Order: sequence, then structure tokens, then C-alpha cells
Amino acid sequence: MRVAVVSDTCHYLPRELVESNGIHEVSLYVHRDGRTDRESDLRDYDAYYAQLGRAVELPTTSQPSIGDFLSVYEPLLDDGLEIVSIHLAGALSGTVRSAAQARDQLGERAGRVHVIDSATACGGQGLVVLAAAAAAAGGADGAGVVARAEAAREQLKMWFAVDTLEYLRRGGRIGTAQAWLGTALKIKPILALESEITPFERVRTSRRAFERMVELLRSRHAAGGDGWAVQHIQAPREAAALAERGREIFGREPTFISEIGPVIGTHVGPGLLGAGGTWASLLESAQDVK
Repeated sequence: MRVAVVSDTCHYLPRELVESNGIHEVSLYVHRDGRTDRESDLRDYDAYYAQLGRAVELPTTSQPSIGDFLSVYEPLLDDGLEIVSIHLAGALSGTVRSAAQARDQLGERAGRVHVIDSATACGGQGLVVLAAAAAAAGGADGAGVVARAEAAREQLKMWFAVDTLEYLRRGGRIGTAQAWLGTALKIKPILALESEITPFERVRTSRRAFERMVELLRSRHAAGGDGWAVQHIQAPREAAALAERGREIFGREPTFISEIGPVIGTHVGPGLLGAGGTWASLLESAQDVK
């Protein structure tokens, strides 16, 4: 493998996938109660979300510094690698801009670093990162890895249902879903992320939100998006139930099931259930294809 794949911590892939795919990470930060933590160090999500539910003021979050990126990039470049660095949507965070600024400080080595705005987050970002890692494992060069990541993003569709829009409103990340605030107490919003958070559909009960997510997985299967995933925030039973329905639809295991961590969770709140996918073939390396 001559290309290293780098991402930030907002993909929320299971640790075993991060490690088995050789994905390098740069952490975002969470600020609360006068302290600053790297998101990568906040592994007890139950404790974090319990505190979040009691908080009078929401924690704040921040992007990695240029120095954080350089500390990951420089050893990889020293080893002779190209780098494809894939990040959280630029409309939500300055992370991808920090990555680009770090690249630009690398002088003549900057051309070996390819920075990509995934225009998504969480599970969608994770699938794009895995597609890039598969291409790298299959022997693609930097341009080939970039092309695979971009193809995965082009075919990607992800949706998420939330209990309330209040966390998005308070965190300033609500995007065009702002139009739904007046009826937020009467609906269960289903949202999408297409560069920014966008309203997709309003339903009236949690049960209907669940069934609508199942229908959306069927639409992914019909469109060829069989590289599917499920994510949640403090909703493991609902995620397991959705994954079971997904297995019936796709006839295969999800690429991953995981919980979304503190940086995105602070701005969305507990109760999220998300799912979607991209083409499964884009998640396979040349060695996987027999």
C-alpha cells in the first residue's frame, strides 16, 4: 500500500474497521466545564450523553489544528506515502479547511496530499473513507484512491431521524431544516445531509419514522446501494431492529453498525437513528474481487 488514508474522528466507524483498514485519524475537540478533550479520548458515550442531557449549556466543539494534521501527515510523507485525507462536510466544520492549510505548509511535498471534502458526516463519511481504503489496499495510486472516494460519495444516500430539532437549533447546525422549527414538537423529523443538513420528511410517530427508514433502505437496495450501514445515538435497540430489517432487504450483513460520538452528538442529541448506503462494489479492494 503506497497511499495512506486519513480522516477525522467524525466517521464513527467501529474501531476494528479503522484498525483493519489502516485508517489514520485526526481528532476533533469537545469543550465543556472548563476543560478540553480530544474526541478520540471520549470512549464512554453513555456517560457523555447522560451529562449532555443534564447540561444547561451545550458543550462546544472545534476542529483539529493545522499542527494536528501535520503531526499525522509528516510521518506518512517521510515513509514515502501519498495521502488521501477525507473529512467532515465543510458546511458543518472547518476541519477540511484546516487539512488544506496543513497541506499547503508542506512545500514541495504538498502535491502528495489530496484533501477531500466528503460533503457528509458520520456513516456517510465512514463509507467514503472505507471506499478509499479499499482502493488503497488494492494498489491504487493517489488519483485512483481519490476517484474511488468520489464515486462512493456520488452514489451515497444517508438519512437520519431525530427526536427533536432542539439540539441542532442550539448548536447552530440546523441548516434548511430551520423551516420546521415551528412544528418540531408535533413531528419526528427525517433529515438528510447533502453538504448541509436538509429536511427530508416529517412523520408523526417514532414507529412511523422507523418504518420510513426501512422504506428508505429498500430504495437504496433498488438503486444498487448495497454497501449499507446503520448508526445511532443512545438507541441500540432501535439500531439492532433496523439492522435486522436491513438484512432481510439486502440479504447481506451491514458494512457496519455503530454509535455516533460526542462531536456530532452534541449538535444532534440522543435518539438519532440513521441509515443508508453506497455501492458495495466500491467498498471492495482488488484482492477482495475473485
